[in-house]
Amino acid sequence: MNITVKDLLDAGVHFGHQTRRWNPKSREFVFKHQNGISIIDLEKTFECLEKATKFIEDTVASGKDVLFVATKRQAQELMRDAAKACNMPYAVNRWMGGCLTNFETVKGSLEKYRKYLRMEADGSLDKMHKKEAAVIKRQMTRMARGFEGLLDFYKLPGAVFVVDILNEEIAVNEAKRLNIPCVGLVDTNSDPTQVAFPIPGNDDAVKSVRLIVSVISDAIQAGLARREAEASARRAAVPAAKQEIGSASVEPEVTISPDLLKDSQLADAKKPARRTGVRKPRAPKAKAE
Repeated sequence: MNITVKDLLDAGVHFGHQTRRWNPKSREFVFKHQNGISIIDLEKTFECLEKATKFIEDTVASGKDVLFVATKRQAQELMRDAAKACNMPYAVNRWMGGCLTNFETVKGSLEKYRKYLRMEADGSLDKMHKKEAAVIKRQMTRMARGFEGLLDFYKLPGAVFVVDILNEEIAVNEAKRLNIPCVGLVDTNSDPTQVAFPIPGNDDAVKSVRLIVSVISDAIQAGLARREAEASARRAAVPAAKQEIGSASVEPEVTISPDLLKDSQLADAKKPARRTGVRKPRAPKAKAE
């Protein structure tokens, strides 16, 4: 990571919720309560952020995607821009229930929406009857809000990155049910045990959310670079392997020493000669009367 604890402090990551709203399960990440506000321990935030970024980088390097989820107003634009920069799927308008647990049905709806977009692009939608076209356009308007950022969502993600796990409780529960690891920015009013990689921090301030999102984005970019490097190495290894196999198929030249050849000829001369004549058939035995 290219940030320090001071960067977290300057971004206001240490400010939690009011003490009357804090969740006792977040006790291990709370430094102290001051003036009715819970103060988060930034040393522990830094440690958790390191673990989360390493996991995200390894997940992306292995060929899997990370789903960005944040429907709260402060994080929508930040998550949308970060996901587009990393070419990852995202859900920032609303979380459709069953997007993970009922993925097969959602995948069919996504294919339907892609079909409508192709029809609109090639002009076939304009050639339809006006009433039919109007019905399809109304469906497209509704789908555009729910499916924004999910057009390239062809398989379940390897991880889910969530801002405010309390607000995105349904998404977190679906990920848990499918054993999909979840990385979440967790404030003091949330239960950090609900996600595999909690990042304790302020999930309401734009500056705090921007810093955490940028760190996760950098980890994804590093994972993509590793993925591309490994793919290039595999492509380069294939011709070399074929060349080795081709060279191994050539029979090596064998040279026999004259002494060994002479001894072999003497041994053949000492062997008894084979009979080459035709063997006469034996006369049948006379049967006893």
